Amino acid sequence: MLARARALQARALPHGPADVVRQVALFAAAYLAYRLVRGMVDSRASVAFENARNLIDAERTLHIFVEPAVQGWTASSAVATDVASWIYINAQTTVTISALVWLYLFRNESFYFVRNMMVVAMALALVGYIVFPAAPPRFFPEWGFFDAVSDFTGVTSDSVAVNALFNPYAAVPSMHVAFALMIGWPLARLVRPPVLRAAWYAYPLLVTWVIVVTGNHFLADAFLGACTAGLAAYSASLMARARPAAWAFA
Repeated sequence: MLARARALQARALPHGPADVVRQVALFAAAYLAYRLVRGMVDSRASVAFENARNLIDAERTLHIFVEPAVQGWTASSAVATDVASWIYINAQTTVTISALVWLYLFRNESFYFVRNMMVVAMALALVGYIVFPAAPPRFFPEWGFFDAVSDFTGVTSDSVAVNALFNPYAAVPSMHVAFALMIGWPLARLVRPPVLRAAWYAYPLLVTWVIVVTGNHFLADAFLGACTAGLAAYSASLMARARPAAWAFA
């Protein structure tokens, strides 16, 4: 029994329990630092609203300002809106954490590439929040937007002040889309059932729909979130050259 227990531990925890503690501590520290810095960014409301209006003007010029129509069409179904709100709340917590745990336990050789990619993406996002603070669509009811997540949870966003862990003007880039790409596409390459593979490939598109219909991001935010994920993946691939045995995507 002892030999079997050791074999099971070696299979599930190939680098030992200490590595689990290190990874959890690293992610916790990186995410807390990300939230703290994001919350401390000096984002004046007037600048954030002006930048958001510039995004609307740019999308209208390109004839891609479809967010009000998409949200309005989805609002005709209370179920669809509630599902989108639930996914928005859980995408960066339940889904992402579960995916990372699965990667660590069952595809450990690929975990470290994804870890590096996500840490780099959070650092890149902070640059975006500093350089281009932007208000989310839900702050523009004159365009027909509404806060679907607040309606779903019953928690209103009456206060939009920046605090230690929250910055309502950190909409560019959309980290929901960035996280969805950094989790969805690696898992699509690692899972075996074709149905799951297709589902993970489609996951970033689902999240893009979610952030639009909940009134939290413009399509431009989603595009810049995808660019953030792409830059993070490229950076992780450069980091893998330094330690290919440990940090490459296998």
